[in-house]
Amino acid sequence: MEILRYVAFSTDPRGGNPAGVVLDATGVDEPTMAATAAEVGFSETAFVAPLRDGSLGIRYFSPRTEVPFCGHATIATAVAYAERHGVGDLRLRTKAGVVRVSTAAVRNGSVVATLVSVPPRTAPIDDGDLDGLLGALRWSSADLDRSLPPRAAYAGAWHPVIAATSRERLAELDYDMPTLAGLMGRRDWATVNLVWRESATVFHARNPFPPGGVVEDPATGAAAAALGGYLRELGLVSVPATVTVRQGYDMGRPSLIEVGIPAERYSGVSVTGTAVPFRH
Repeated sequence: MEILRYVAFSTDPRGGNPAGVVLDATGVDEPTMAATAAEVGFSETAFVAPLRDGSLGIRYFSPRTEVPFCGHATIATAVAYAERHGVGDLRLRTKAGVVRVSTAAVRNGSVVATLVSVPPRTAPIDDGDLDGLLGALRWSSADLDRSLPPRAAYAGAWHPVIAATSRERLAELDYDMPTLAGLMGRRDWATVNLVWRESATVFHARNPFPPGGVVEDPATGAAAAALGGYLRELGLVSVPATVTVRQGYDMGRPSLIEVGIPAERYSGVSVTGTAVPFRH
């Protein structure tokens, strides 16, 4: 089993979010996938198996658990696949549903990938869960941007969207990992999408991922897609729109995620980014 290592959402291997990629996991069982992901140690490792209809089955494992969908590992997988088989369109069968991905070469010889999420949706966060979230994050209600109300957002995995009043508040990430992991596990939340809105179409994000055994993700494509659906559903952006998400800067792994939000209410949200081989 060949394990590739890529960085997604950056052209610099020192930035972005590292992902493990196994382009042919045919016959690999679930315990082996889980053990491999734990050994790789990145926030996710993707395992791909070609299917008879020409699509690709794909599963995503963090060091501790399987997740239904992972954006950065999808981008990394698509770029790695294109480098070996040529650019074009892919149909990925994830546990969340079918995700279509296209790849294209750019002038400098690198590859850009765009995924289209499953139909997004949002759900309220009840007061008890919100209090629990804020307590675990060591935030107060005064830290919340009231123009961006807290919601759980989905585009393949669930992510609470919690908006900060300032960039400084977002930068001060110091949370209770066991408490937050427990709450997220009970609610089936993948990461918490902490955001600050710089402008109408530019967001800064941080994503704690304690259920996966990861303190923080440097780039979270699934959460970015969910954010796009949240913004559209709540009428917080004029659609169609392209939104930029800047993530990983406070970790020293800057990442850039482009989110395309179509006007049609139930259509998938696109997430675009690059990927390059990982280097220590």
